[in-house]
Amino acid sequence: MTKTRAPRVTRLPEPLPPGETILWRGKPRAWPVAVRVFHVRPVAAYFVAMLVWRGVVAWNETASALATLVSLLWVLPLALAVLGILGLFAWLVKRTTTYTITSRRLVIQYGVAFPMTLNLPFKRIGSAAVKTYGDGTGDIPVSLVGKDKVAYLVLWPHARPWRVKRPEPMLRGIVDPMTVAGILSDALKRFLESEEASGTDGATAADSGAGATAPAAERTSSSASAEATTDGRGQPRAAGATA
Repeated sequence: MTKTRAPRVTRLPEPLPPGETILWRGKPRAWPVAVRVFHVRPVAAYFVAMLVWRGVVAWNETASALATLVSLLWVLPLALAVLGILGLFAWLVKRTTTYTITSRRLVIQYGVAFPMTLNLPFKRIGSAAVKTYGDGTGDIPVSLVGKDKVAYLVLWPHARPWRVKRPEPMLRGIVDPMTVAGILSDALKRFLESEEASGTDGATAADSGAGATAPAAERTSSSASAEATTDGRGQPRAAGATA
């Protein structure tokens, strides 16, 4: 039997309110972040093309294997350094990011240099989508409703690509994305149902209260009319008395 270490997640900044529970917590994978955020594959392909071109030019000029190898020595360390830096940033994104789905909100904790927490109540989430990849990971973007929005640069890299005018927060590179999307969808559905139920109960209670106070208002009006009845001399006239 092999043991798999659970990913280390960041604690929430404050305890949850009574009645709110955590449904799922997770972190992005480093490799999907490196591929889809920092684009290490195109960068690697660029350096490979540069090495090939440099090698061909050097061979045509010198026809010497040693001279060709020497000409490549300045390109290879640069390529390794750039790819290493991108890989390091992807690992830091994984280490400093935690996604949390509760029964009432979505929380994104992130930030390599400056830790931040994005708190998204379900009432601000309009919809959620999911995109899966061949490596078993996926991304889950969520669209926001209302006038308030978060700047794209503040969200990055946890933002849906190219949605700059109306940025959408996105859970990146998570394992088993369909399961996580199902958890988020069910939580949103239960939240909306509870909100509709509470709104219906409030409207029913308001209607019942209005019906109960109507007779009291009529009694008050009748009493006021009786008290305002006077005889011709301006003196109060008892009920049933004749002028």
